[in-house]
Amino acid sequence: MASQHNSHATTRTPPALRRTLTLPLLTLYGLGVTVGAGIYVLIGATVAEAGAYAWLAFLLAAFVVAFTAFSYAELATRYPVSAGEAAYVDAGFGRPALATLVGGLVALSGMVSASAVAVGASGYLGGLTSLSSPVLIIAIVTTMGLIAWWGISQSVKVAAVITVLEILGLAFVIAWGFGMSQRGGVATAELFPPLQGAHWGGIASASLLAFFAFIGFEDMVNVAEEVETPRKTMPRAIVYTLFVATVLYVLVAISVLLAVPIETLSGSDEPLTLVFANAPTAVQSGFAAIAVVATVNGVLIQMIMASRVIYGMAQRGRFPAVFANISPKTQTPTVATLFVAACIMGLSLFLPIERLAGWTSQIVLFVFVCVNLSLIAIKRRNAPSGEYYKVPIAVPVLGILTSVALLVSTLL
Repeated sequence: MASQHNSHATTRTPPALRRTLTLPLLTLYGLGVTVGAGIYVLIGATVAEAGAYAWLAFLLAAFVVAFTAFSYAELATRYPVSAGEAAYVDAGFGRPALATLVGGLVALSGMVSASAVAVGASGYLGGLTSLSSPVLIIAIVTTMGLIAWWGISQSVKVAAVITVLEILGLAFVIAWGFGMSQRGGVATAELFPPLQGAHWGGIASASLLAFFAFIGFEDMVNVAEEVETPRKTMPRAIVYTLFVATVLYVLVAISVLLAVPIETLSGSDEPLTLVFANAPTAVQSGFAAIAVVATVNGVLIQMIMASRVIYGMAQRGRFPAVFANISPKTQTPTVATLFVAACIMGLSLFLPIERLAGWTSQIVLFVFVCVNLSLIAIKRRNAPSGEYYKVPIAVPVLGILTSVALLVSTLL
């Protein structure tokens, strides 16, 4: 009996990630990491560049991002694993060192992005609570770390509830902006630009800013091991996320332009609150609370993503094996989550938000280039056909060109 018991003990399958994410949950996860702090602060900057045509900048940015999004859709169905980008680069080039670099950069981008959001969230909360920024950062990161460790289903459900609040907040902005009895912004006819003129340069510049509001959809592929039927679910969730985010951004931009004078918008760090300038105090306070929740949600979702990348890399032998440890109780990567939370806290406490945001965009664009190159390499080898989402080779080519153009612009 003892020998049988020992035999069973030695052959027991190690804990694995739990596949509990359905299409609605995965889509809400994608929207939660995409639709967040960016749209709440970027409208003013895009208006400063493009004026009444700022809504077109978001539409143009969506067009640019779409190429890489469709590349991710094919790769995520070919290789539905954690540490997705690293797996894609490994499959494309067979160079472990490059795959390890990309995986590390993806995890780093999540941690740096979450740090920037945590700093922003502490600023919003500081105005409401009068507590110091370091105290609030520690509280935010610790709380989100515990939720991330609690379980993927629970974490994503919490994030999904918050995401619904974020979307309702933006819908409220749209409804209030379009429904104001006295509009203080531009006339509807002024929203449409002439076909020729210098204004297109401003629209192009604003689209570089608007791009950062779309960063996040790529994080979805790093929870692929926890998705039910990933080969069917991943492409649909990516497309739905990009479509809903685009519609929301364009409608928010138009509603704000109609409601608030351009001069006021372009100089504001909290432009969406200007829509409610003449609203009752309860409405203003309610929207401010939603803005706080939107930023905190970004910390949670980026924390989940980064911990899964590190876990996936450890499983593949690219990071220390200790990061592959999974809690038998919660079936989440405990060590990876703790490490990510500690890194986010350190970055948040010691680096300014501007530097963190700049690093995030540059890292993400570099990863986009590597991912598109990997898909081209895989397609050129005429890999065996299978049941996965397929895109023409022109899609990753255009993804490279647009990502390189945006990356170069951030370095100039």
